[in-house]
Amino acid sequence: MAAWAAAARADETLRIATWHADLSRDGPGLLLRDLLADDDPALAAIVAALARVRPDAVLLTDIDYDRGGAALDAFAKRMRTAGLDYPHHFQVRPNTGRDTGADVNRDGRLGTARDAQGWGRFAGEGGLALLSRWPVAADAAVDVSDMLWRDLPDTLIAANDPAHDVQRLSTSAHWAVPVEMRGRRVTLMAFHATPPVFDGPEDRNGRRNADEIRLWQAWLNGALGHPSPALPFVLMGNANLDPLRGEGRRAAIRDLLADPRLVDPLPGRATVDWSRLDLGAMRVSYVLASADLSVRDAGVVEVPEAGEHRLVWVDVALSDEPEG
Repeated sequence: MAAWAAAARADETLRIATWHADLSRDGPGLLLRDLLADDDPALAAIVAALARVRPDAVLLTDIDYDRGGAALDAFAKRMRTAGLDYPHHFQVRPNTGRDTGADVNRDGRLGTARDAQGWGRFAGEGGLALLSRWPVAADAAVDVSDMLWRDLPDTLIAANDPAHDVQRLSTSAHWAVPVEMRGRRVTLMAFHATPPVFDGPEDRNGRRNADEIRLWQAWLNGALGHPSPALPFVLMGNANLDPLRGEGRRAAIRDLLADPRLVDPLPGRATVDWSRLDLGAMRVSYVLASADLSVRDAGVVEVPEAGEHRLVWVDVALSDEPEG
């Protein structure tokens, strides 16, 4: 698909998007510095692409977190300057960079990036953020990012894992946030899973990646101690797993995509080009609508100036009256 071939949409639809755009830096405060300097071509390309596609809500899955939300505010200001106003945000501290206190990778050192709850050289590196044109019901959000990996039903964490008693399942976060869109409440379910590589024969990362994906069906089944997210909902983010190619326990994402409660609008569409790693194009980012929603259109936008990952968007139409 040409980059902007399907950017227009009917007035009655809502456009929901996710993008693993490169909004992370090597240290705390550097993203804010770059946003304020306004001289980074990659940042300019990200802003321009979003302004062209114009999603009603977009989940960014690789954006640094700071306690005051200064970087997110600066990014939203850049978007306003480009003609797209996102007055409503949702961002909570992610697990990335939070020390577990355990020697997770068994290298004899504590406090390294690999010893964190989610890989990170500093707390908040590469977290999640939601920007929305519509009001976010933050008081009704459910964040399960602090759930221990061992507590997922049928967990794959090894019994002798050095962080068995303290390791959280979420690499970055798993949360469900209601957004009031055109008179209806739509729950946006967000995550970014760990890559299923960069480990040894114990396959710790592969096990964790699969369980981060399986968490969603456990939640929908009511098995996490939280009510299932209300309909309608959209599940989105970076699963870091292709259903057919690459390493990882691919059955986890195939099972999710086959769940009858979900609609997959873009089967087989690549969302990243990993040619530099000799992996080629793969599908790792997803926007999946609940089956009660009417999917009108969907697309993937490649922005080479902004990095390897592509912007994924889906247009859905809401019924006039809530179901129930």
